[in-house]
Amino acid sequence: MTAATQPAGVDRRNVPLARRTFPVVVMLALVAVLLAAAAIAASIGPAKISLGRIAAALFAGGGDPLTVDRDQIILMTIRLPRIAMASIVGALLAGAGAVMQGLFRNPLADPGLVGVSAGAGLAAAAAIVAGDKAAPFLLAGALFLLPIAAFCGALVTTAMLYRNGHLGGRTSIATMLLAGLALGALAGAGTGLLVFLADDRQLRDITFWMLGSLAGATWQKIAVIAPVLGLLLLLSPAVGRGLDLLALGETEAFHIGVSVERLKRLLIVLVAAAAGAAVSVSGVIGFVGIVVPHLLRLVVGPGHRLLLPASACGGAILLVLADTFARTSAAPAELPIGIVTALVGAPLFLFLLLSRRSRLVA
Repeated sequence: MTAATQPAGVDRRNVPLARRTFPVVVMLALVAVLLAAAAIAASIGPAKISLGRIAAALFAGGGDPLTVDRDQIILMTIRLPRIAMASIVGALLAGAGAVMQGLFRNPLADPGLVGVSAGAGLAAAAAIVAGDKAAPFLLAGALFLLPIAAFCGALVTTAMLYRNGHLGGRTSIATMLLAGLALGALAGAGTGLLVFLADDRQLRDITFWMLGSLAGATWQKIAVIAPVLGLLLLLSPAVGRGLDLLALGETEAFHIGVSVERLKRLLIVLVAAAAGAAVSVSGVIGFVGIVVPHLLRLVVGPGHRLLLPASACGGAILLVLADTFARTSAAPAELPIGIVTALVGAPLFLFLLLSRRSRLVA
């Protein structure tokens, strides 16, 4: 048991200092890695910018004015928005994955694998096709059309998944996975129909959602989705304690004092908001929500009060590195980031599935 999961009645003065400082050390280490990954991402590209030039451009540290001005334009309009969006989207996907795994009490749950991201993508695709006709009536609300549509799609899918996977007070993992496959296939069929109905421009936009990309990163989009990440991090201590108690079983958690149904509704909305916000700006990016929480659970333990913020930071690191690889490995072309995350996540998911096959068969 880590310091983040110790019972409320334990006197912290009797806990060894190493265990009390462990969460702080973990988060500081993850933040340091994230900053290093961001610095590397900012320096790599068609126009290479050294770390010294990055500091000069961001903090007016001197240097040739023409070079500083050029670096500022590259960083502020292209690279930093993309790094910020990769960080936020990765944090949202990994945080949503950690919440889903705690809600279903199984590390195989993930918004991308069980159809939540596909449902959000379907709603976003529908907004793309229908948005042109509705645009004259939306005015300023057009900016929020895709995030709202993706959130609604993720919310409906998550609620349907939970209803089908949770029967008789128990979570059936086999039923959950099968329901997720069915919902994902249904969402895929709906997206395919929209592809058939779309014009050329809409088709390009829908293809963007299906493959995943951060090429359209702007500060305006970041301002739309950043509050969702703030809400996720703000609620992490409260929902983390509830998820820890929910791991004991719903009946036990209820007798301890947890309002189980209200907690489940909050978790479903939180997952939908996180997955919907991520899909609305980056398209469908799979496996982040299963890779990061699972790996960090091996390091920090099962306590969600530390696992949730650690997963968010780990997801940001993974997506920043994946996006850097996606935009530089095949330059001047760009790989869809969903392909990169699938290459990392699919083997790990297969390993998890095979290691737990006896439970799935049961």
